[in-house]
Amino acid sequence: MQDAQFRRIAADIHRRIQAGEWAVGEDLPSRTAMAAEYRVHPQTMRLAHRHLRRLGILEGEPRKRVFVAHPPAMRTLTDADAPWPFSSETTDTRPRPASDELAERLGVPVGAVLRHESIECLDPGGRSAMLVSSWWRGRRQQHASYSAELGVIPLPEEQAHALGLLVDSLAFRVVRTRFDHDGRPLETADLVLPMDRWLIRLSPVQP
Repeated sequence: MQDAQFRRIAADIHRRIQAGEWAVGEDLPSRTAMAAEYRVHPQTMRLAHRHLRRLGILEGEPRKRVFVAHPPAMRTLTDADAPWPFSSETTDTRPRPASDELAERLGVPVGAVLRHESIECLDPGGRSAMLVSSWWRGRRQQHASYSAELGVIPLPEEQAHALGLLVDSLAFRVVRTRFDHDGRPLETADLVLPMDRWLIRLSPVQP
């Protein structure tokens, strides 16, 4: 219950920042004052502030001033197969049945059990920069080539929270599929990139 509550409060604070209630660099009211405003325990407000700091929306230290962070640096994605140069966190490794889309992307039967990995890529400041979800069947293998297709999606709740954005915000989705030497798909992935942090300039690639 507390988890859902602090996330709702964090989302509302983010909304208020986007609406211009607090400018970049401006201090927010004290944690005690905001806890009273939202009618929650100060611990719940501490969790909301910590969540917003982790997402790069707020800066500052606990028990000291907390202020609106400067917008994250813009990055350019040119190679969808390049390794992430900074730290990352694996958030989910549960196997998944192949949906219609994944079955088509991997050339497997619908419902086939796929290995799965979700990774949150962090920038040098520890902020969420990109989400990568990968699926493959059997043992992971080295690939010979890949393809990348760019699209745009509305963010579902879980991804929006991870990236510090509002639900249904638009984000880039790069569908990356890796192939063996014979052109058979080995692994496919969704790279989800916030539009406020990324430019996409993919080089043409062929399997």
